[in-house]
Amino acid sequence: MTAIIILIVLIVVVALFLISMYNSLVKLRNQVKNAWSQIDVQLKRRHDLIPNLIETVKGYMHHERDTLENITKARSQAVEAESVGDKAKAEGELTKALGKFNLVVENYPDLKANQNFLSLQEELTSTENKISFSRQNYNDQVLFYNNKIQMFPSNIIAGMFNFKAEEFFEIEEATEREVPKVSF
Repeated sequence: MTAIIILIVLIVVVALFLISMYNSLVKLRNQVKNAWSQIDVQLKRRHDLIPNLIETVKGYMHHERDTLENITKARSQAVEAESVGDKAKAEGELTKALGKFNLVVENYPDLKANQNFLSLQEELTSTENKISFSRQNYNDQVLFYNNKIQMFPSNIIAGMFNFKAEEFFEIEEATEREVPKVSF
């Protein structure tokens, strides 16, 4: 009789342990999804700001049609991207196009003094910062989740219930990777 009680208690403890582990995996997976939705909100905001920015500068930048077309093309690709990897690649291209745009703007002092342009540029800068913070949070959540599904003993539960590793959101930005050159 004592052996049966010990066996029942042991089964209950193991079951509670497995349930707890499963629930923690679900919680981490949902945190990853939530972190991604935060990035998605900021990316949509960025994508919505770009047409307004282009409309504002069209009157000033008559000779920069290629620059504006490259931004529009990069924006379209970013909006249409589906997977995390595709979005990261498309957003990297959009960031490069916007970087080139910012360099070209320096040649137009009237544009730099335009209040609408300044407001849009400030809004875009703020959005870029929010994207960076959201990307960092998302990648942190992915790291926690991926560690949990790959480490023993939770990897057993993860395998049984088909939990899959998530992809990091990494953007290759030339400005982040290159060392600045200083010359006097």
